[in-house]
Amino acid sequence: MVISLINRGLYVGRFQPFHLGHLYAIKEVLTKVDELVIVIGSAQYSHNLKNPFTAGERLTMIRHALQDANADLNRVWTVPVPDVHLHMLWVPAVEGYTPKFNKLYSNEPLTRRLFIESGYTVENINLFERQTYSSTVIREKMLKDENWTNLVPKSVADFINKIDGTNRLRDLVRTDKI
Repeated sequence: MVISLINRGLYVGRFQPFHLGHLYAIKEVLTKVDELVIVIGSAQYSHNLKNPFTAGERLTMIRHALQDANADLNRVWTVPVPDVHLHMLWVPAVEGYTPKFNKLYSNEPLTRRLFIESGYTVENINLFERQTYSSTVIREKMLKDENWTNLVPKSVADFINKIDGTNRLRDLVRTDKI
């Protein structure tokens, strides 16, 4: 029996929250691969200022956004992966949590370096208005009560509002100051 290798890419992010830049990147990568594995990084963290949303919440945001964008969900795997705080073990940890993949799509220097050193092909992603579409910027806007909903897919904004995500962030600021 001959098993053909599927052209499967990997895209890693924390998605805190998932925004239109992430959606743009995923849609672009899906034009280059048969399947895409989306890794939700730092999966064990939530309820802090840098990582306010749980892995399950981020998974939900991604799924709803991809559904609304008419992405073929049969071509997408979304896998939460906890951080490994030892660089030489991170790529093997990702490999252990995900289906086999043959290419990484990332612009993040450390991630690129670790996967190159592990023998993977690595490609850059064309970023969509990176200064505008940034999870850090979105969280800051949420805290300042500025408009942030135009930076995320509508389903993501609806979900964050449903779970009271903005007030969660505000409570986390108060908790951090105590």
